[in-house]
Amino acid sequence: MLLLIAAVIGSMQWVSCSKDTSENYGVAEDESAAILKKSSTKTSSTTCWIDGCIGSLPKESLSITEIDALTFMREEELLAKDAYVLFYSMYKMPVFNNISLSETQHALAVKTLLLKYDLPDPAVNHVAGVFVNPDLQAFYTKMTTLGRTSLISALTAGATIEDMDISSLHNYITITADVDNLDILYVFGNLEKGSRNHLRSFYKLLKAKGVIYVPQYISPDYFNQIITASHEIGSIDCPK
Repeated sequence: MLLLIAAVIGSMQWVSCSKDTSENYGVAEDESAAILKKSSTKTSSTTCWIDGCIGSLPKESLSITEIDALTFMREEELLAKDAYVLFYSMYKMPVFNNISLSETQHALAVKTLLLKYDLPDPAVNHVAGVFVNPDLQAFYTKMTTLGRTSLISALTAGATIEDMDISSLHNYITITADVDNLDILYVFGNLEKGSRNHLRSFYKLLKAKGVIYVPQYISPDYFNQIITASHEIGSIDCPK
């Protein structure tokens, strides 16, 4: 019990210095927990680990693509969170609750970058299920419509959301040449690791129910690499 309490307290420090624990409670079963446990020993009581790391990296000039990437990923991470909160309210399956809490942290990490670069936050007055980006709005509507039909459909929607999330992050990190700021690559790299873990979770749950998820956004080769690999731990050290 003491270890569980310590893990929950530690989870408050991953992305935001806010004392509102409602966004962070319960991440012990997600990939964030391992990062939090180790990183909490490296932060003072007044400095958040992720904020400190982002702040310590240079504030480089932004390309148009980097601005677009930060704006897009802020809402994309919230899309995942909102969908999983909805699915958990319907099916009470812990995976949706656990991953929704992780997605909240992912969205806050992107918000930290927006604040650092004095960029407008598209989700400043975010209402669950409502997005500025019309493509994300349409995708959310499609995924939640699917997920409302059954538990298996909700798990499939979860896998699809993570599939798209990985595709977006992977393209920004490995393909788009003008996304090269250290702090952005650092955050996006950790978010992609988290999304790969989420995809593994949904894939395993679907497989246990006799359903094999087929990737729609990432390549079959990359998908196979992900589902056959072990759970990943995010990088807790700032890049040099």
